[in-house]
Amino acid sequence: AASDVYKRQFQNCLDIMAEAGYGVEDVVHVTTVLTDARYFSSFNKVFKEIFGDHPPARICSVQDLVVDCKVEVDVKCFKASRA
Repeated sequence: AASDVYKRQFQNCLDIMAEAGYGVEDVVHVTTVLTDARYFSSFNKVFKEIFGDHPPARICSVQDLVVDCKVEVDVKCFKASRA
């Protein structure tokens, strides 16, 4: 299912963030590219599951991707203690 793909994408990001000492609470911005606008509602459901009632800023667009996938996710983190 498409939602499994979105969850895997976010989990990959969360794993990389954890290695760098960041958690989901440190995410300040997410840029997402979907290959079809019809994917937005299922993607948005996963986004809400991960970020809850305090989501980060985000941009979500629909574009063709160079690689064979349905979604690309870019996550930016910030911790005041590291600034």
